[in-house]
Amino acid sequence: MKCDTNKANSNNVFTVSDLLSSNAGGQSITQTALDFWKAGRDREEIELNDLETALSLSVFNSNNSGLWHSGLITNNLVDFFVPFLPLEYRHVVQCVMAEMKAEGLHPDQNKADKVAKDVYYFPRSDKVFSVSGCKTICTRYHTSNDNI
Repeated sequence: MKCDTNKANSNNVFTVSDLLSSNAGGQSITQTALDFWKAGRDREEIELNDLETALSLSVFNSNNSGLWHSGLITNNLVDFFVPFLPLEYRHVVQCVMAEMKAEGLHPDQNKADKVAKDVYYFPRSDKVFSVSGCKTICTRYHTSNDNI
């Protein structure tokens, strides 16, 4: 959390920046991604306004959500929502390649493809989106037989 005093304001107002990471609304985001795919549209075409209504209904207006009647929401303390879209095969490969590079290794396409092929995808019949995010995929890379 970053907190800076605004010295220009005589009311001694604080500016607070914080990041809240949550999988709340994940099902709505996933369903929107699947709907786009079924309509022949790319995942990259999804815009925030395509998700706002579904997120609002599934996260903020649902008593099954951890954010239901949350002070963060009722006091309008959340300015931006950054949805994490499900990863396609090529994004899984990019995660592994980026992890290799971050470790100072030369990215190896064959190893990245091997990890990506071992990841579970949905829907099961079409294997479009990874069930895991980049963090979990990188853990899988680290525990793969080639890296033990």
